[in-house]
Amino acid sequence: MKRICFLVDSIFSIGGVQRVTAVIAKELAKTYDVTIVTFDHPKDQDTNLYGLDEASIHYRFFAYPSVGYIYQKICKAYSGFYLKYGLQSKWASNIYAHSSFPAPLKKALTKTLQNGNYDVIIGVHAPLACRLATMKSNLPEVKCLGWIHNSYHALFDKGSKYFIGPERKRHYIYQFRKLDHTIVLCKHDAETYHQYDPAFNPTVIYNPLTLVPGAPSIGTTKSFLAVGRFSHQHKGFDLLIEAFHLFSQRNKEWKLDIVGEGVEENLYRSLIKKYNLEERVTIHPFTNQIQDYYSKAQIYVLSSRWEGFGLVLVEAMAHGLPVISSDLPTSKEIMGNFGLYFKNGDIEDLAKKLEDATHIDWKTKSQEAFEIAKRFDINNIIQRWKELIEK
Repeated sequence: MKRICFLVDSIFSIGGVQRVTAVIAKELAKTYDVTIVTFDHPKDQDTNLYGLDEASIHYRFFAYPSVGYIYQKICKAYSGFYLKYGLQSKWASNIYAHSSFPAPLKKALTKTLQNGNYDVIIGVHAPLACRLATMKSNLPEVKCLGWIHNSYHALFDKGSKYFIGPERKRHYIYQFRKLDHTIVLCKHDAETYHQYDPAFNPTVIYNPLTLVPGAPSIGTTKSFLAVGRFSHQHKGFDLLIEAFHLFSQRNKEWKLDIVGEGVEENLYRSLIKKYNLEERVTIHPFTNQIQDYYSKAQIYVLSSRWEGFGLVLVEAMAHGLPVISSDLPTSKEIMGNFGLYFKNGDIEDLAKKLEDATHIDWKTKSQEAFEIAKRFDINNIIQRWKELIEK
């Protein structure tokens, strides 16, 4: 039986990446011996989260050792030099890989991975995938995969919380090329990476539907729904509240439910109060029964400024919900002509699409939603993973 390792920043915390990783790991554990190496603290272990207790998965907790002051200063000096002058050569990238991932840290993590005798290691998220690439030469018999959850534009375009700067773009791609495969979440990203570097050909594997759908929506509640973490600007809930304010001036019946938690909650509540929308816009905390909200909604809205893969779109469609979305490439790839798209960041256009959605042929759209969601069934997605593992 092959031994599979997921290398993650965290698995025992709330987030879309954690949830998808858990679902894929649980499914692969039916065929392989699966371990998750995580930077979580052991006291935070909660295998009830995401149903991890339903699968036979091993957990190893890792923490980096401290780095000496002088050595740390030397590493920071070169890293600063690399970023300041935008060095683009492969040798400069390899030196930066060592300065940004100092030898004591690399040695400790490499040893942990070597001790696991894994056949396949999957570095989850771009930074860990990049670090896994720098360890590849010390893991010669291991198939090393990078799994990139942020979109190309979220990583390399200004304005994103995850923006890592143009200086690191060349570096990241040099390192990704050392991996056996780099997995991205949509064809648009794969093509964009390849256009930037013709020698780099990422593999596309979509994220699967990660929940068991609840009751189908009946489409009569006159309510919009949005779900996601309240992280800085990412999900665009500020745009959605502003647009709903414009929409509400012409429509007195529809309501908006936003489900999530995070640092921007006070901003959203202040906007709701500013526009006197307390009776029409409600913020709800995260829940393990998110299906109930999908079942009670009539239209789903994705107002994100960027997305690696809009998993909530698949969840919404699995409940029969028509969808309004910002015109992100990944949204269009998932939904095609099904979605009602507004120009990313355009509040007035979003308000118009909210109005348009109240007049659609809901039953027809609902049936289309169910059909699209079937493409993202876990059985279809996990087969792609198995092909890559066995390849």
